[in-house]
Amino acid sequence: MSETLSAATVDDLDVLPGVEERADPAWAAVLSLALGVFGLVTAEFLPASLLTPIAADLGISDGAAGQTVTATAVIGAFAGLFTPIVTGRLDRRLVMWSLTGLLIVSSALAAMANGLTMLLIARLLLGIGIGGFWSMAGALAMRLVPTRLIPRAMSLIFTGVSIATVSAAPIGAYLGGLIGWRAVFAISAVIGVVTLIAQLATIPRMPSQGAPNIRTLVDLLGRSSVRLVLLTILLCISGHFAGFTYVRPFLEQVPALSIEMISVVLLAYGIGGFFGNFAGAAVVERSAKASVVIGALMIAATALALTSFGASLPISAVGVAFWGFAFGMIPVGVQTWIIRAAPDQAEAASGLLVAAFQVAIASGAVFGGLLVDHLGSLGAIGYCGVGALLGALLALTARRGEARV
Repeated sequence: MSETLSAATVDDLDVLPGVEERADPAWAAVLSLALGVFGLVTAEFLPASLLTPIAADLGISDGAAGQTVTATAVIGAFAGLFTPIVTGRLDRRLVMWSLTGLLIVSSALAAMANGLTMLLIARLLLGIGIGGFWSMAGALAMRLVPTRLIPRAMSLIFTGVSIATVSAAPIGAYLGGLIGWRAVFAISAVIGVVTLIAQLATIPRMPSQGAPNIRTLVDLLGRSSVRLVLLTILLCISGHFAGFTYVRPFLEQVPALSIEMISVVLLAYGIGGFFGNFAGAAVVERSAKASVVIGALMIAATALALTSFGASLPISAVGVAFWGFAFGMIPVGVQTWIIRAAPDQAEAASGLLVAAFQVAIASGAVFGGLLVDHLGSLGAIGYCGVGALLGALLALTARRGEARV
């Protein structure tokens, strides 16, 4: 379908071509998707809060331990691209159940890891689950509720992200100090089991409506509106994760916080992210792109404050909380942005978004690790600000002829 059609429909999510209209909303199924994303994001973010004890237990450097984030992101990029293609004609509920199963297996393996190799295998499995889930979540929401309720359903699903950002980092750090990092991953596996039970009970039959192929992905990349979303995310998210992956070393080394205070600061980050999600959803009602740009500019400002005055406890604590709020605005904005940019190929477009997101996470973690090992944690925070600023400027300076989103 042409880019003209995409541009003509991006202004209103109530007008989406090719969407299967549903008379009654399946809110229980939407809630099970929110629970699924909560479990996956919780597992994805755990290394950031447990990085130091993981590295010490396995006898590796902080930079090497941070590459568990890279492994998850790399495989997640491929899974986001190819899950809709590989699963072909399968009922979409079977696919979602399988992806949740990977969360359970991954967390269990991580809890039993006897070295970096086993931990990396666990994180690779998680990457498949995360990439596959995000490539389909938006498209499935479009089939679970009437089209007029799609924005509400998307916001509800991303509430799972918000709750995960509130709980994963601070509670992970606290429980890691209390019962050990392995037990924290075991709890993550239990969350996966609860999620799978909920999804088995609520997600209805959803036969495939036609699988995308490689040609579909190439056609989407030919749309300037889609390319703008992807490039913006590559810059912003690379910067964010370069900093966030190593936020614990920063808090330990610069303001020199205790583990208890680090848990409190990370809790503030999570609470900020929770409210940032709702702020982003409110901005999305007017412009999805604006939600991403505002969040990125706020991250850049926070990184500047932390690199300049991070030795101060109040500035570090408030800055990290503000950072959480800023990042919380981005996920709901970017997912809505990509659907509005390609409403006729929502599943394939979401796959491209997942790939870009995971490539950004991987590159950010790799580059951040190099900066931490050679320049200290402030190097990663500085790159965080640069990447976020460049992404925001790219979106802001795009020609006005782009689809208004």
